[in-house]
Amino acid sequence: MKVLVTCPPMLGMIDALADGFKERGYDVHAPKVVQTLSEDELIKLVPQFDGWIIGDDPATQRVFQAGKEGRLKAAVKWGIGVDNVDFAACEALGIPITNTPMMFGREVADLAMSYVVALARETFLIHQGVMDGQWPKPRGISLAGRTMGLIGFGDIGRNVAQRATASDMNVTAYDPYAKFDGDLSAVEFSHWPEQIEKCDFLVFTCALNEKTRHMLDDAVLSRCRDGVRVVNVARGPLIDELALCAALASEKVHSVALDVYEQEPLPLDSPLRNYDRTVFGSHNASNTEDAVLRASDQALQQLHDFLSRLP
Repeated sequence: MKVLVTCPPMLGMIDALADGFKERGYDVHAPKVVQTLSEDELIKLVPQFDGWIIGDDPATQRVFQAGKEGRLKAAVKWGIGVDNVDFAACEALGIPITNTPMMFGREVADLAMSYVVALARETFLIHQGVMDGQWPKPRGISLAGRTMGLIGFGDIGRNVAQRATASDMNVTAYDPYAKFDGDLSAVEFSHWPEQIEKCDFLVFTCALNEKTRHMLDDAVLSRCRDGVRVVNVARGPLIDELALCAALASEKVHSVALDVYEQEPLPLDSPLRNYDRTVFGSHNASNTEDAVLRASDQALQQLHDFLSRLP
């Protein structure tokens, strides 16, 4: 069996996973991938393999159709988000597929809270000032008593809420599918974007779909309190970046920390680069050694389960 891996975090630890592939009798192909391969590249590549462990690539109907016409028998989406994968096409083509849920809640939440602290205390401006030979002392804000608007209350959101409440923050969660959790009874629930004017921070951890695309736009930003701080560790298109830039320019938004973008990698001509009060990540929130090994083992086992059941 030949298996293709196109997920950058998994590729970064592919040597540590060699025994898992060998034990299952898989010949693994690990191409060099910065963020994603293009649809055309995948159409040429995927049909050569029996199994595919997908990253954030455009896993479209065209790609799966090409795969079906070749060797492709099963696939696994590495990680939680599935907005880049056409599951309906897989079902129609008879290609079994799943993702690896509940893998990164703690890791992504750790990064989200580090961003919250960075924006609250302006550590990014201090760092840059010291690097430039200065000795800046910006006056930040305390977390205690501040309100976080938490958009998404799944595994990641719940872990963010635990960390925020431990910092004595108030948390208002926005998630129509959230279930009451007795351990997080201090979290208040609301309907987006009600009560957004009370939020000092907006932290996005929700899935991307047609209902959530550009959920933070001009209209919603106009309702926010002046100086709101924005963190996104979920999916870039949740935020209208042009609207966000306008809000940064007017100082409606104090600062932003983004691990994800509407286009990745972030283009060199992105207007977001024109603002100093920005912290940029590289869609890397889940990428710890522990989490990558955990999710990769799960993805490999799920793929093996699919392939071993096929005639």
